[in-house]
Amino acid sequence: MSFSLLNMIPQFYPAMCLVARAICGAPCVIAFLIYKWRRRHLSGYETIEEFLQSHNNFMPIRYSYSDIRKITRGFKEKLGEGGFGFVYKGKLRSGKFAAIKMLGKSKANGQDFINEVATIGRIHHTNIVKLIGFCVEGSKHALVYEFMSNGSLDNYIFCQEGSISLSWEKLYEISLGVARGIEYLHQGCNMQILHFDIKPHNILLDENFTPKISDFGLAKLYPTKGSIASLTAARGTIGYMAPELFYKNIGRVSHKADVYSFGMLLLEIAGKRKNLNALAENLSQVYYPFWVYDQLSNGKLTIEDSSEEENILARKMIITGLWCIQMQPCNRPPMNKVLDMLEGDLRSLELPPRPVLYPIESMTIDEGESSSKSSEVK
Repeated sequence: MSFSLLNMIPQFYPAMCLVARAICGAPCVIAFLIYKWRRRHLSGYETIEEFLQSHNNFMPIRYSYSDIRKITRGFKEKLGEGGFGFVYKGKLRSGKFAAIKMLGKSKANGQDFINEVATIGRIHHTNIVKLIGFCVEGSKHALVYEFMSNGSLDNYIFCQEGSISLSWEKLYEISLGVARGIEYLHQGCNMQILHFDIKPHNILLDENFTPKISDFGLAKLYPTKGSIASLTAARGTIGYMAPELFYKNIGRVSHKADVYSFGMLLLEIAGKRKNLNALAENLSQVYYPFWVYDQLSNGKLTIEDSSEEENILARKMIITGLWCIQMQPCNRPPMNKVLDMLEGDLRSLELPPRPVLYPIESMTIDEGESSSKSSEVK
């Protein structure tokens, strides 16, 4: 029996080597993966530290992670969440409340953190949320903002159970405030700041319903004069993104991308609904910009249960919004002109061309390509 077993060993020797190699190699593989993971996070941490050291002349307060835990009482009260992570309510030593944004999976080399601190850290404007401080400890990144007691704008313009209905005058004031904030980003700073994510969720309201632009994770800084470098990928939220971010043949990316997003926001404020509503009873009301344009052009648009003054405010907001969402960037007004339109006389506003969803050129090309492909299949 023992002799036969000895004879069989050579036959199983290759398999035994593979098993032994797997047993010995598994820890090495795991150790290598852990090393790579730690190096990647360390690289992001070093990038952030280099940025903070080179920009320490305007930096807000730096908190430790233990400070953040104390401020939030162990992350007890969550205000909201998103793709970035979670937002918690906290209380500072001064007694003031704050909103602490904990960044989750950071983008390449902590770029989302750097974007926010580099842009909002140097801005002081009534209509832009104030960054009080930040925390960087290894993979733990946090941003400490002033607390906005009335939450985000989307809670008030979209029909939600228990939501407060704002007057047309207040909605108009909010629209003006957001426009002033964007205009400051484009023309009031040493560097031109493009936000790239203007939408109701990123407009916060304080105790007086003063609007403040927030979330600069996608923002880009450019010289106030000169061309803007092309982006490697589209950025923003579907429904608010300018068409030039998708269709490169209609114009270069510029501050007009934020103008388009603001136009979409303005129409949602005026319509008190999302621009795209697939559940609308009437097919013509599925896409609000189309419907409201047709109503205006036929002279049928009136706001129910509203005074003449309120109807004037609503019409100014709608016409201005329609100008802002023109397909060609060159046909959209800059933000200083947008403010003039909102604050000016309704009689001086002309109705723009009817909005479109995508360029005619792209539709023609796509149809040509699809027909040629179908003929090939046949």
